[in-house]
Amino acid sequence: MTRTSAVVTVAVALALTLAACSTAGDGAGASPSTGATTSEPASEPTSEPASEPTASGTSDASPDPTTEPSEPSEPVETVTVDQVVTTGLAQPWGLAPLPEGGLVVTLRDEARLVVVGPDGSQTDVTGPGADTLADETVPGGEGGLLGVAVAPEPAGDGGTALVVYRTGQSDNAVLTGRLDGTELGELTTVVDGIPRARTHNGGQVGFGPDGHLYVSTGDAGDPSLAQDPDSLGGKILRVTLEGEPAPDNPVADSPVLSLGHRNVQGLGWDAGGVLYASEFGQNDLDELNRIEPGGNYGWPDVEGDGGTDDGFVDPVATWATDVASPSGLAVTPSGVWLAGLRGQRLWLVPFDGDDRATGEPRAYLEGELGRVRAVVAGGERGLWVLTNNTDGRGAPGPDDDRLLRLTY
Repeated sequence: MTRTSAVVTVAVALALTLAACSTAGDGAGASPSTGATTSEPASEPTSEPASEPTASGTSDASPDPTTEPSEPSEPVETVTVDQVVTTGLAQPWGLAPLPEGGLVVTLRDEARLVVVGPDGSQTDVTGPGADTLADETVPGGEGGLLGVAVAPEPAGDGGTALVVYRTGQSDNAVLTGRLDGTELGELTTVVDGIPRARTHNGGQVGFGPDGHLYVSTGDAGDPSLAQDPDSLGGKILRVTLEGEPAPDNPVADSPVLSLGHRNVQGLGWDAGGVLYASEFGQNDLDELNRIEPGGNYGWPDVEGDGGTDDGFVDPVATWATDVASPSGLAVTPSGVWLAGLRGQRLWLVPFDGDDRATGEPRAYLEGELGRVRAVVAGGERGLWVLTNNTDGRGAPGPDDDRLLRLTY
């Protein structure tokens, strides 16, 4: 499916279905680690303050109310940099582990994919797919080559199914191709027609535990798109790798899983299959949301808590925009980790005894790494982290940007 044309044909049905859920950029600079609050399940995503717009998750399963309570996650006392894996990455954005070892990184402005080996070596991805990305990606502002994901199962003809999110001349699109080592084959379009702009392009992609592909999109600087059922902007999408709407989406033949998002850049699932999404706020509050299929997260009517009376879903945690600006996230047994751009730190929202990320947020490595773009779970009590000081809003050091291995 290109453009997911089914959105238009089900617009009326989507609007009716979501009526019960609604009644109507990447900052800079750090500040104190105050301003984090938590509440019960999720409200909507956001982006950085108006002075610094940013780019913009879904869930595949609703919480199971019959789940037996468990013990709260063990407190994390310290986080340390265990290894500087590689340096000198230019405007890195997306990060995904590869099944054979190593990680693949997207370079936003150069529209390149790089495979980082376990020894820290950097190898450019080549091949017809890489050529297409170089030709079709149009960097600018927060747009460019953004999220990347690797399918959990090998491609039918061997290799790995790789998915990327790129900004083009007229839209944002999700593409897939077969990665064999560092050779990327021809690309096919999964979803296109996603609104693009200099800011709020969304850009995250990920495979859920159900095997479907999840895509976060931004409002492209037009807040009204987030509530428009005819638009792919300001949504979390859930599709097959062939680009068809997932069969059990909230509205038949629609790719939309949730709406009312400003700019979601982080997606991750807990052990029970519940999806969490990080979202940039405008001027007031950034958010961590627990995504409910069909949920409306309120943007632009609500930022932060306070929308439940109008049918919106409240966030599970919020932060003042100067201490967070959350981009990528990772879910581990300890809770949900969020990468802070403007906040220049890692945040952890611990799990409570009901396996919900509603514990008191804690900040780590404040100001030590600069801007943090991506965080990925990396084995037992380990994290992979990308810094993002070369994106035009940070103060790069001589080794930036870096891929780091952290332990906690």
